[in-house]
Amino acid sequence: MSKKSSNFAADFVETYMVRTLESPLVVLDQLPVGRYELSFGLDSEYLANQEESELLGGQVDARAELTLRETDFDLMMHVRGGVQVACDRCLEPVTVDVDASERMDADDGRMENGDSLDLKWLAYELIVVNLPLTHRHPEGECNPQMQALLQTHLCSASPEDPELQ
Repeated sequence: MSKKSSNFAADFVETYMVRTLESPLVVLDQLPVGRYELSFGLDSEYLANQEESELLGGQVDARAELTLRETDFDLMMHVRGGVQVACDRCLEPVTVDVDASERMDADDGRMENGDSLDLKWLAYELIVVNLPLTHRHPEGECNPQMQALLQTHLCSASPEDPELQ
């Protein structure tokens, strides 16, 4: 009886003990069933060098919590930091704060040999989808030369102006 209990206890500890992942690129079928964590950073070079990225740089801390089961998984991803994007008014870099979490899971409830997760890429995507729709400096902090140029192009006519009708 005690042998069965110790196996249960060992299996329980093995399954529910949290282990640290070694790399943000995780090949799922190379890990035993269990819980894993990884904390890592995304630096300016990584953020700015993604294809067609609107990100100019930044520093974001990410944390991944992976629960791997026999046929599927759950992943909780957290990102927090600041990224630089172009200001919509003056086109100069502006820092936007990012603080987001997302739970992801296996789409169809099964995994295939060789399935992998690129946690850095998933963190990058989480950052991008959580950016605000508009990126602007606080009022009065835009590039003064661009602000002056924009002022010269403002339309000052009123809606009742006969030339507009």
